Amino acid sequence: MFQKDTSNALPITREIYWVGFFEESTHLQCNPYLLLDDREVVFFDPGSIPDFPQVMRKVIDLINPAEIRWIVASHQDPDVCGNLAVVEDVIDNPELQVAAHINTIRLIQHLGIQAAFYDVEAHGYALRLQSGRELQFLHMPYLHSPGAIVTYDAKTKSLFSGDLFGTISRNRDILSTEGFPESMNSFHQAYMPSNQILRYGMEQLERLEIQRILPQHGAVIEGDQVGVAIEHLKQLPCGVDLLE
Repeated sequence: MFQKDTSNALPITREIYWVGFFEESTHLQCNPYLLLDDREVVFFDPGSIPDFPQVMRKVIDLINPAEIRWIVASHQDPDVCGNLAVVEDVIDNPELQVAAHINTIRLIQHLGIQAAFYDVEAHGYALRLQSGRELQFLHMPYLHSPGAIVTYDAKTKSLFSGDLFGTISRNRDILSTEGFPESMNSFHQAYMPSNQILRYGMEQLERLEIQRILPQHGAVIEGDQVGVAIEHLKQLPCGVDLLE
């Protein structure tokens, strides 16, 4: 059973941990995650500069940061990866690479990162870890960035979804079902460009066997709610739809 105390890292599975931060003033809960594989660690969307002290403390509580071999940046927003340069300094691993879409790399290279970039498009939208575990990347163009990606871990059937499926909420419980699925409306209507583009993305995800969705904002979505969430967003007007 998950606790609501967000001051500590929280286990999602035996291998996946939430190391995020709840922003009291904006109710924008930011959700970096660690995937602890057999031989290396993957850090998803490490967060912003203001979040850095709390996020990194939770990381250090779990592992030696030098074990982090990969950082995945789902897109370039400052709340997603604004702290990359300072995170890189703490990790201090000469083999560290940052995986992202080329349209994201063009922007985040201006953050002063020294690590090599792993262009997911150039590598067939996949990353094979030393253990043989493969992470699959899906390009989600304009949701809500030209280079937005999600990451699918087939071993745990988990989708690290970036801003997709995000919510803005006062609830600190990362497994809260309060108001679901309408709780996703305001975030997507504000940040996603149109239903046509959102529907396209959801149709790509329908092809995957997903047990849980791990969004960058708000609560984790699990089990039967995964299908409910996808179907709900397929029908949701957003962005320019609301202007019309």
